[in-house]
Amino acid sequence: MLHLSRGITALNRGLFAVAKWLVYAIVLLMLWEVLSRYLMAAPTSWAPELATLIFGPFFLLGGPYLLHLGGHVAVDIVSAKATGGLATVLQVIGLALAAAFGAILLWFSVPLVWQSFSYGETSYSAWNPIVWPAKAFLPLAALLLLLQALADAVFAVTGGEGA
Repeated sequence: MLHLSRGITALNRGLFAVAKWLVYAIVLLMLWEVLSRYLMAAPTSWAPELATLIFGPFFLLGGPYLLHLGGHVAVDIVSAKATGGLATVLQVIGLALAAAFGAILLWFSVPLVWQSFSYGETSYSAWNPIVWPAKAFLPLAALLLLLQALADAVFAVTGGEGA
């Protein structure tokens, strides 16, 4: 179980490493838009929307590994002072809540993505791209969050360390 938990954490770390580079794509798109608009007097209809579509995966793929790092905002008034078994129990309870959140998000997001794919949903803008690929990152990130919460619970209970 510890080996699987390390694999899940390594997967999330790898996706996080890839996703963090998406911010540079967003910056380049917005730079292109500003240059097009103000220097060439030819604003694009696609650059701001593409930047928005890229921001979703950038944001979502960082969450599961951030959970492992403990980087999410937390109210840890009690858990910061807890030691030993109580600290482990509180950590596992928090991870169970994170896993429940991931499971609920996964449950509700899969039908939305499927519907978007089935209908060929577009953004209805001037550029009008299909949007289901961007939406598909929501259930993926929810699944990865659920798996990371379970992996971290294994680490907490066994005393093992993440990848």
